[in-house]
Amino acid sequence: METNKKLRFAIFGNEYQPNKSTAILTILSYLSRRGAEIYIDRPFYDFLQQEHRIEARISGVFDGNNFDADYVISMGGDGTFLKAATRVGPKQTPIIGVNMGRLGFLADVLPSEATDTLDAIYSGTYETESHSAIMVETEGELITGCPYALNDIAVLKRDNASMISIDTCINGEHLITYQADGLIVSTPTGSTAYSLSNGGPIIVPQTSTLCLTPVAPHSLNIRPIVLGDDSVVTLTVESRSHNFLIAIDGRSEKLTEATTLTIRKAPFTINIVKRNGRRYFASLREKMMWGVDGRK
Repeated sequence: METNKKLRFAIFGNEYQPNKSTAILTILSYLSRRGAEIYIDRPFYDFLQQEHRIEARISGVFDGNNFDADYVISMGGDGTFLKAATRVGPKQTPIIGVNMGRLGFLADVLPSEATDTLDAIYSGTYETESHSAIMVETEGELITGCPYALNDIAVLKRDNASMISIDTCINGEHLITYQADGLIVSTPTGSTAYSLSNGGPIIVPQTSTLCLTPVAPHSLNIRPIVLGDDSVVTLTVESRSHNFLIAIDGRSEKLTEATTLTIRKAPFTINIVKRNGRRYFASLREKMMWGVDGRK
């Protein structure tokens, strides 16, 4: 159903893509013609002013999570999308991912499709997919950043350290003590990211699962394991260096080995805007290049 409501858009972007960011001018012009309220994340706004001297009238600039919008537009690759999703968090604002990079599972709207996607927003001919997120709680040392992840949470050895021991319990029951370079706890959304590069399975979104994927395990018998997403995963790490890294959607922090991590499903979902007719398996085949003859 077409809406005449004055919509509010919060825009995030990658300020490290100067040769690809001109598509934002088209989007800003479109939204201005529609009478939308436009709010831009401050670092991206400063970049646009420096590189393009944008002339479109905007309603404001925001910092951190201090925005209130009907839709979020992420302009960049999947990394930019993940940062935007973290900032959206419990707001659950639908996110439109405009792909300015090369490979986008999350940011799957091409710049040439951006105005058509916004047309779909205004005409109501779009879908939203709800993707589960996960969160980490610590006992001992506290993490300083956002505890939520759309893709994955990983514990990893420090660069100059030997492998670590990761005692792993599921719902209070001991599973195994991994001897490995790390362990990835991923959502279905994150199954095509870091987990996949370490031999984890591709998991279709909305399957209500988590996957534990070891990084370079000492034993070749160790394989990824898929759990229900109502599981609570508790990790305790031992390391010769007495510390380790935790990476939350790639945002890493150092923690001491006395810290216990509890990872569980977050109490909210991340909502991603999809144009009608966009199909997951077709996108998967395209992104993974299944069926492409490499001999040509």
